[in-house]
Amino acid sequence: MSSSSASRRPTMEDVADVAGVSRGTVSRVLNGGHYVSPDALAAVQRAIRKTGYVVNQHARSLVTQRSDSVAFILSDPQDRLFEDPNFAILLKGCTQALAERGITLVLTIAGTLEDRKRVGRWVTAGHVDGVLLVSEHAGSPLIDELRSRGLPIVAAGRPIGYERDISYVAADDRDGARQMVTYLRSRGHQRIGIITGPIDTPGGVDRLAGYHDVLGDGDPRLVATGDYTEDSGARAMDELLLRAPDLDAVFVCSDLMARGAITALRRAGKRIPEDVAVGGFDDSKVAVSAPPLLTTIRQDFVRVSTEMVRLLHDGITSGDRAAVILPTELVVRDSA
Repeated sequence: MSSSSASRRPTMEDVADVAGVSRGTVSRVLNGGHYVSPDALAAVQRAIRKTGYVVNQHARSLVTQRSDSVAFILSDPQDRLFEDPNFAILLKGCTQALAERGITLVLTIAGTLEDRKRVGRWVTAGHVDGVLLVSEHAGSPLIDELRSRGLPIVAAGRPIGYERDISYVAADDRDGARQMVTYLRSRGHQRIGIITGPIDTPGGVDRLAGYHDVLGDGDPRLVATGDYTEDSGARAMDELLLRAPDLDAVFVCSDLMARGAITALRRAGKRIPEDVAVGGFDDSKVAVSAPPLLTTIRQDFVRVSTEMVRLLHDGITSGDRAAVILPTELVVRDSA
């Protein structure tokens, strides 16, 4: 390229000249490489590197009607993003999987009803091609807002009430709960309590259902509810000890809440697992952050994020919808 051309931003015409192909061929390469011979594809790719050409995303969006970006919407308060390690794993995994497809991820927080309405308006205004929805609560207006605009959605976890309407990727929460409670019973525990997640979330509903699958309706005094935070696990454990002081095991429906429950048990003078065995759910880094190492249910968040991106890409390109249910696994450590 001449000194005068080097002083300006390279264009598609510059790439075509260097590659020895037509501008149309360059355009086809930039839009997926369809109907381009391998030799021409290689020549254009070399020319792009040589010229330093960068795609004008605004101009490209006008042609393709796509933004090449998707929204990662966390429907929880902002501090949960930093407290709960599961969200960080999902965010990192989705970002990497999207980058491999040349798509940018935009993080948005929708922790309140007003936030959800605002985010819903923003993402449906053409800023993104689709949505990865995390920690959605039943009754939120967000899914209806997104669906009314025809925007592809993939949820992390079963979207309660919308299972036939949007794609989702979920761990088998109910079976994981069954595995944990069955294990606790096999260890001789008779009074097994549970600290559930919020009952308007799929994990809250399905893990409680798995608990009841093994124990039946049981004693309602053995059931307490948290919100997946460590503090809520401690508060719920205090409630259980007050209502059922003879309990000898507790299934806590997240590792973070389980750490809070362990704090409460120690404060009450209980030994773990000698007096009360504790089981968690997730197998996050919290499970091995401090003694006792936590017996828990493993769900593969890396695979969840990969599958979410795959389903969203399918939804954007073809309009397909699908559900993926991933297996869970009992991991036995010191707490039970």
